[in-house]
Amino acid sequence: MSILKLALKSSTVQSIRQLSGSSGSDVVVVSALRTPIGSFRGSLSQLSAAQMATQVIKALISQSSVKPEQIDEVIMGHILTHGGGQHPTRQAVINSGLPSATVTSTVNKLCASGMKSLMLASGLLSLKQANIMIAGGMESMSNVPFILKRGDTNYGHTQLYDALLSDGLMDAFHNIHMGNCGENTAKKYGITREDQDKFAIGSYEKSAAAAKAGLFDKERISVTVPDRKSGTKTISDDEEYHKVDFNKIGSLKSVFQKDGTITAANSSKLNDGAAACILMRSETAKDHGLKPLIRIVDYADNELDPIDFPVAPVGAIKKLLSRNGINKDDVKMWEINEAFSVVPLAHIKMLELDANKVNIHGGAVALGHPVAASGTRIVAHLAHTLKSGEYGIAAICNGGGGSSAMLVQAV
Repeated sequence: MSILKLALKSSTVQSIRQLSGSSGSDVVVVSALRTPIGSFRGSLSQLSAAQMATQVIKALISQSSVKPEQIDEVIMGHILTHGGGQHPTRQAVINSGLPSATVTSTVNKLCASGMKSLMLASGLLSLKQANIMIAGGMESMSNVPFILKRGDTNYGHTQLYDALLSDGLMDAFHNIHMGNCGENTAKKYGITREDQDKFAIGSYEKSAAAAKAGLFDKERISVTVPDRKSGTKTISDDEEYHKVDFNKIGSLKSVFQKDGTITAANSSKLNDGAAACILMRSETAKDHGLKPLIRIVDYADNELDPIDFPVAPVGAIKKLLSRNGINKDDVKMWEINEAFSVVPLAHIKMLELDANKVNIHGGAVALGHPVAASGTRIVAHLAHTLKSGEYGIAAICNGGGGSSAMLVQAV
């Protein structure tokens, strides 16, 4: 390579780094919160997705100096809206005390919905179409109804369809459960049942240790839930990671295929929860006397064949690293959503990542996966865990072969 080409290459990388460096127009996250994560039909099942999001939005406003009328727009990811009432994001906005003039939108990008909402908000802020925004995700998997298809009620018996499966967990192209796609990935990349069980045990152990050390306290709020005996009760802890029985993990049968590798223990669960962030440009944060947690450096989507959705984030991550002149070793923390244990394991293998930097405080296998909220949750965890100057990448796959990933830097 000639000296001129080397100089141009160096100049390009430097320009990219300058572009992603600190400036008054950087989009930053100044607050990031989530509810505890409830088990299926568990501690949060009395709340709709909108009701959980309402409590998160109230907490965001309460903990910041931002006034309700200063929020220009709210974007929330939500997949399984069935039976939740008209425009769940609008419900959350109005019921949290924000003005009726607040613009609201709901995003459905399956499991990546909560991250995509952050990406959309960041783009609007970069274009200066808004000054202050709230973005996140919400899901009550416990309250997804069964569907009776219109026109199927002829004489005799009829069939109910579980919307949780049909609109959330089934691949629409091959008519197979997402877990079968995970099995395909495990076979393709030589990831064994033992590998996945070991990873799952680690996820539970790391989540429990992090909770004990108070590492989720800054990101997690307490939620008020209706209670028949006392009127209301307060839920403050994640529910799922307490329920593991390590003695049974090795003996569980595979769920999706007779001789498969994916079990109830080494995959994420059905869960309830909501998460959201306040985003603005750094100059706006300075005007309000707010200290940013992270700046959003860049974000990317990637799509491939639907059956390969578990590894779709690999392409999104490569785009982020290449565009910003960052080596994977420069990334301090990786939050790769644990839809199944095979997902982060495949990423570690394909990207040759340091496993000690991946999901260092556990993930969805242990904490739970309230699908549309998880993309926001993993970004929020980076926001509260990274130290000043450190880079982190959050990545999440979604059904249909898609994914989203976000590169952030602690301020």
